[in-house]
Amino acid sequence: MESRRWSFPVRLWLAPFVGVLLALTFPPFGLVWLAVPVVAAITLLVRGLGARRAAVLGLAVGLGFFLLLLRWMLVIGPDAWILLSLLEALFVTAMAAGLAVVQRLPGWPVWTAALWVAQELARARIPFGGFPWGRLAFAQDASPFTAVAALGGSPLVTFAVALSGSLLAWGVVSVAGRRWLTAGAGVAAALAVALGGLLVPLPTQGRPVTAAVVQGDVPRAGLDFLGQREAVLRNHVSTTMALAAQVRAGTSPPPELVVWPENSSDIDAFRDAGAKALIQTAVDAIAAPTLVGAVVQNPANEKTLLNLGIVWSPGTGPGQTYAKRHPVPFGEYLPFRSVLTKFITRFNRIPEDFAAGHTPGVLTLGPATVGDVICFEVAYDPVVRDTVTGGADILVVQTNNATYGRTGQPEQQLAMSRLRAVEFGRTVLVAATSGISAVVAPDGRLVAHSAEFERWTYDGAVVLRTGKTLAARVGAWPEWILGTLGVVAAVLATARTRRERSPHTDDPTVAG
Repeated sequence: MESRRWSFPVRLWLAPFVGVLLALTFPPFGLVWLAVPVVAAITLLVRGLGARRAAVLGLAVGLGFFLLLLRWMLVIGPDAWILLSLLEALFVTAMAAGLAVVQRLPGWPVWTAALWVAQELARARIPFGGFPWGRLAFAQDASPFTAVAALGGSPLVTFAVALSGSLLAWGVVSVAGRRWLTAGAGVAAALAVALGGLLVPLPTQGRPVTAAVVQGDVPRAGLDFLGQREAVLRNHVSTTMALAAQVRAGTSPPPELVVWPENSSDIDAFRDAGAKALIQTAVDAIAAPTLVGAVVQNPANEKTLLNLGIVWSPGTGPGQTYAKRHPVPFGEYLPFRSVLTKFITRFNRIPEDFAAGHTPGVLTLGPATVGDVICFEVAYDPVVRDTVTGGADILVVQTNNATYGRTGQPEQQLAMSRLRAVEFGRTVLVAATSGISAVVAPDGRLVAHSAEFERWTYDGAVVLRTGKTLAARVGAWPEWILGTLGVVAAVLATARTRRERSPHTDDPTVAG
């Protein structure tokens, strides 16, 4: 039976459950095989409706999706969790209205998929620089769709997943209309799109180097772990010293480069002689240049801080730095500070704002040219891409997820790192204070990873690569082209509907 015959209350009841199913495709649940049928279900849910009713359903889908996906925000507070989920759901609301109207156009599965890209394009940029969490692509780090990232980045993966789902919906609509040949073609096309990524070759070879990743762990999880800054620093120093002892004993290979996580030193080592001496002792012991994650006072503005990656060399100490370019709003800086702090006392936990860096994180670390991104930056396409086009032959994600330990957030972020490895054909070293740290091969394989809240090191071979994938070469063009196509299709469909609408019909019949 075609979806337009479903009553609106039934659809409204189903909508949040469909959103929950979409969230289950993401880590830590990882039911990736649900993604295509869930996209099909959302497409059918709004089929035959006007834009306003479809938007209501979209809001319900979006809330079901984001409230489960972002449940790790409960650590910050239920108000933050609900408000962020609602904000993100509004983008799905607008998309759902578009999904309903473009189904009146020929070739609607393509326009449906393009609207998914448009929705994610907008979410990744507004407000305050956007929040890309929950892109369809970020659930596809180990699926037949994964390799598509090497062709057009995460937007093309989203497009492929959404196109497969909308083609499946087309097949279902054709079955309802007893158009058996068309139905078979729709299902076959959906399957072909879903499996097409398996034909994309992915690189595995490169110049081998020995790299070490250090996870020193934190004294405790939650919002207050940063209150024990010296303990966190000493954990990373002692873990590195233990690895150095293994190297001297001949049980571990001498690393050529070492990576520490974000916040491994939240004592400003440029101003605190004790912290500087501790780091230097560890770096001298391991005898390899080490990328140290540090929080320091901003020399350009004493009222702000910088979240840095610092290349720290044996003997000579700190050298090149990368300042995080995309600080987290309401986490690392507070918009409307003078107003909000009067009403929300929890914001006093952010006494100083972090300033944004302006230069891509391309650093020389021993034999490697490292592309450094810090924590949530891994979710933002331009931040990662700029390091690769700037010459990085290996990617590093320095992160600190201790606040969100055992909530599913570290697994979600690791999935993004795996997709970035495929997108740019680079080894990715993920260094986290408390987990999940990992080594990801250029084809997305998980070579090694830690558990959460343990001391862990990796010391072994990784590969450096200089060749650029097609995704790196074409940049943001696929996203902007596909997103624009989706919006233009929705505008044209809306104009066409207004011309054709009968004054006696609220919801015009949809052609199969």
